[in-house]
Amino acid sequence: QVQLVESGGGLVQPGGSLRLSCAASGSISSIYHMGWYRQAPGKQRELVAVTTSGRNTNYVDSVKGRFTISRDNAKNTVYLQMASLKPEDTAVYYCNARIATMTSLAPRDYWGQGTQVTVSS
Repeated sequence: QVQLVESGGGLVQPGGSLRLSCAASGSISSIYHMGWYRQAPGKQRELVAVTTSGRNTNYVDSVKGRFTISRDNAKNTVYLQMASLKPEDTAVYYCNARIATMTSLAPRDYWGQGTQVTVSS
């Protein structure tokens, strides 16, 4: 019904930048919030950034001032611009969205497949 497809991960040196994208497709009626989580080896998955309509945003303290979340509602796409990357940002990044579909108006959470971000020299 609904798919979230991520792109943009990779290997980057400390201090570098990356931009992640996540496009939602399928029988979408409404998209509520969209956001990014990450999970590093041996650690729990944590919320990195979330946006509702694209105006209201929240970030985990460790990325404030370095990461920017944005959303293109016409394309059902959310982006995560990451700058000044640090080795501790290394993780698998997952896109998340709360979506109501044409067949089920009760919204539920959907997840992308994850994209690896590695920050290393």
